[in-house]
Amino acid sequence: MRIVVAEDLYLLRDGMVRLLEAYGHEVVATASTGPETVTALLTWRPDVAVVDVRMPPTQSDEGLRAVLAARAQVPDLPVLVLSQHVEQLYARELLANGASGIGYFLKDSVFDADQFVDALERVAAGGTAMDPAVITRLLSSGTTNQRLERLTEREHSVLALMAEGLSNQAISRRLFLSESAVSKYTTSLFGKLGITDDDGSNRRVLAVLRYLNKP
Repeated sequence: MRIVVAEDLYLLRDGMVRLLEAYGHEVVATASTGPETVTALLTWRPDVAVVDVRMPPTQSDEGLRAVLAARAQVPDLPVLVLSQHVEQLYARELLANGASGIGYFLKDSVFDADQFVDALERVAAGGTAMDPAVITRLLSSGTTNQRLERLTEREHSVLALMAEGLSNQAISRRLFLSESAVSKYTTSLFGKLGITDDDGSNRRVLAVLRYLNKP
């Protein structure tokens, strides 16, 4: 994969570059500020980007603003956002901006290189990869969508793991269910959420976004 890494801390940025290259990926550009990130994303249009939320010059939400600006010109540009804390407003704004190719992880939650690279590859493929801590925070506030209220407890569990980016096979292992049972639950929850079988849409992504980005 061709990857852009945007992180203002040199050691962390260099570490990610070395890690990704060790896994056989190509880091085509790096950035350390918000403006540099926008330029890199639009110039290289990578297969996926890793972007820190807080970057110079303001150290507030420069990274997120760069991602939103780039995705406005290149819809569904795959991006995995890294943050030191759960930034609920930032996460919702990012999720509201597109229906595919989005990841959000806390830096402190990334302990395993394989986990990080796997999440990055899922995002590059147009899927989602959400940190469980981010999911918990997003679900802890806001009003409940009426359609979500129709889901059973088991369907909620399946959808929560789907939000983490797990496949049906992985969900079946986590919940000690057969793959056929997980498939039935996913079909049921798609129906309850009003998500039709449209070849032009990624139903798993739409379900996850509806789950996480509740009004």
